[in-house]
Amino acid sequence: MSSDENVGLAASKKVDDSIVEKTGTCSPVLTGSVEVDDRIIVYLHGIRFAMLATLIGIMVFIVSIEGSIAATSLITITSDLGDFERVSWILSSYQLGFVALIVIAAKLSDLFGRKPIIAGLIVVFTAFSAGCASVHTMTQLIVMRAFQGLGAGGCYTLTSILIVDSAPPEKYGKYVSFAGMAIAMGAVLGPIFGGAITEHTTWRWIFWFNVPVGGFALFLTLLGMPRDFPYNDQGRRHRSINDIYTTIWTKIDFPGSMLLLGAVLSFTACFQEADSRFPWKSAYVITLLITSVVLSIILLLWERRVTLAGKTREPVLPWRFFTNRVMVSIILVMTLVGAPMSVTTFQLPQRFQLVNGLSSLDAGLRLLPYGLMFSAGSMVGTTVASKLKIPAIYMLFVGSGLQIIGYAFLSTLDTTLQINPKVYGYLILSGFGCGITFIMAYITVPFTVTEFDKAVGLASANQFRTMGSAMGLAIATSVFNGYTLPRFAGLGIQDPAADLITGQQFLPAALQDEGRLILSEGYNRQMTVLCAFSAAQIPAALLMWKRKQMVIA
Repeated sequence: MSSDENVGLAASKKVDDSIVEKTGTCSPVLTGSVEVDDRIIVYLHGIRFAMLATLIGIMVFIVSIEGSIAATSLITITSDLGDFERVSWILSSYQLGFVALIVIAAKLSDLFGRKPIIAGLIVVFTAFSAGCASVHTMTQLIVMRAFQGLGAGGCYTLTSILIVDSAPPEKYGKYVSFAGMAIAMGAVLGPIFGGAITEHTTWRWIFWFNVPVGGFALFLTLLGMPRDFPYNDQGRRHRSINDIYTTIWTKIDFPGSMLLLGAVLSFTACFQEADSRFPWKSAYVITLLITSVVLSIILLLWERRVTLAGKTREPVLPWRFFTNRVMVSIILVMTLVGAPMSVTTFQLPQRFQLVNGLSSLDAGLRLLPYGLMFSAGSMVGTTVASKLKIPAIYMLFVGSGLQIIGYAFLSTLDTTLQINPKVYGYLILSGFGCGITFIMAYITVPFTVTEFDKAVGLASANQFRTMGSAMGLAIATSVFNGYTLPRFAGLGIQDPAADLITGQQFLPAALQDEGRLILSEGYNRQMTVLCAFSAAQIPAALLMWKRKQMVIA
């Protein structure tokens, strides 16, 4: 790997109880040159490293599980709070809050340090989790979930950044693969935990559970993370109130942050509700989609101006990302892999309930092969790429190919009540492929951007994966509704959508077989959509192509 890709890493030496590694001055090779003063990166070991690793594992897992844990408790929640017509916002408000701060939180951590920002975000997540558990109305729950999502999204991106902060480049793959395991298992186990909690106690424990977990995470942050981590005291951290005030008004890209926030929220809200609560041609969807496009264009123009100006203001989404062919490829691949990850974990358990007649808990358990193989794919992908020096682009081709095969088979499932054991093999293929693709795209970021842009680059990858998840769910839902709703109307069932959200069995006994056939074909068509998303990852990955391919250390 070239010196540019290694970001000028030099020899390491011991300092106190940490290993210190010096990064030399570096500047992007792209338009908008930025220089970074020499800084000392501190790699922890011993008890502090153990505390940091525990913090990362806990927060990545808990915020991932929180996105889906309420899915199997919607009936119970609405029975308690009422207001069923807004039940989908219990999930949507969390996702909207989640995507809002991903990149902005990363930039704030660059300016003020990782420790104070992640500590504040943990407090937000924990406090509003308690708020969710204490609500008395649906409106209160939706608002609390949105603020809980703000803290969760910020925690997610900061802990993801801490993974690469805590290790030299040659260990990135190993550590990021463990985080991938936590992400996948959190998404898969969410409905299982939610169903188990709801069956044995009140739904409020879904949220109360986060309070002691958040408190423990805050303890690990305050005691285990050095003040200036990942840099030593010679870094660019600010001490006085005057320094903080100066940083806020001279370095924070307020216009860019507001434009990014507006573009992301309008995009996500559009795809969250498209062809679900609102048809594609509705004023709601069209207005939000146009707003997102307009704000995105203005954002790009503004970020180009700020980046090329080369002044003290630091762009929240640097223009040099969009002139870097490899970074553009990463963004596209992460967006495309987000769709199969979300649709698989949200829609297949619903299929197992409605077509195969399983309980919510049993349906969630059937998805475990996918989660386990996603984790295995993450670990095997990085290990093989590193040990055998296989270029990242080839691993992306392998991951995409496995996804195509797995989802192609999943699009052929029949309507029998008994789940064919072959389904688990298909889940293994698709999960393994998604794990490889996700990890190889994400782990390429630190080798593509400079040290200065590392945090925002990683956050951008997470941002676009989350947006891809919303887009994939919307498209898959639209395909499902477009096939099933007219056919249910032909059977005299005019509004099955509300029952589909909660997983209730709405078909009369005389129509069970015909209804299962309609539902099965609708879900099969969703899997065909995921084949298309998986296939699109291949041309997106081709943008990484170089004469000398990039190899992950």
